[in-house]
Amino acid sequence: MALPAPELKRLGAVAYRELAPEHGADRAPTTLFLHGYPESSYLWRNVMQGAANAGWRAIAPDFAGFGDTAPDLPGTWERQLELLDGFVSGLALGPVALVVHDWGGLIGLRWACDNPGMIRALVISNSGFFDDGRWHGFAKVLRTPGEGEQAMEALTPELLGTFLRQEYPDLTDDALAEFAKSLATPEHRQAALDLYRSGDFSKLEPYQGKLGALGVPTLLLWGAEDKFAPVGGAYRFKKQIPDAELVILEGAGHFLPEQAPDRFRDEVQRFLGSLTLSG
Repeated sequence: MALPAPELKRLGAVAYRELAPEHGADRAPTTLFLHGYPESSYLWRNVMQGAANAGWRAIAPDFAGFGDTAPDLPGTWERQLELLDGFVSGLALGPVALVVHDWGGLIGLRWACDNPGMIRALVISNSGFFDDGRWHGFAKVLRTPGEGEQAMEALTPELLGTFLRQEYPDLTDDALAEFAKSLATPEHRQAALDLYRSGDFSKLEPYQGKLGALGVPTLLLWGAEDKFAPVGGAYRFKKQIPDAELVILEGAGHFLPEQAPDRFRDEVQRFLGSLTLSG
């Protein structure tokens, strides 16, 4: 029997989605899903079903300035890390299986390395965590003073939808409407500028080698046709975490949970289910 859709809840100012397994919810381990830009917890609505089917409680917050969480300026990388830490503490989450995508990886993996005792497993999808990383073209515009402000002022929900549809025509209207929430107010737009302008990859130098040192089961789940976080990044993660399982999904790009929701859900369910059986 299909589970209900994840429930939208709030912890203070933070909106989040939650879905519990059908049985044993009070004893279930937790999976924490972290989205990227310009996404929200809505990205995970289908994948969370797989976690719950595997017997895990699924939690997915909206970062500040995304989805249904208001901006909390400055919207920097470090500020999002602080808010994530407060969210985890506020829900009294124990060790989690961490599932990350895009900016959720840059935020979540940094948090994982700072809190190794909180990590039971990792699922890394179409992200990066490399001190020599390079931003794609639009990110470079956002990071440039003056140009970023002009770009954000000109970026309407319709223009965002047109741009994303050119690259990924299978994105749904509902998904694009959710993405557009990141443009809702001038404060939302400033939060995006703050995030990208704080995203100096040199900040990751102290973290190199720490993902492998976590020593936790890891699944690398990648869209083969990603133009924002190309598939080469998956192999770089595999080099950092030699025991990681690598699954590359052909025919899907950057927004993998939207473009291939059933395949993503099934891979996460299989992976988490194997942890439940072995644990």
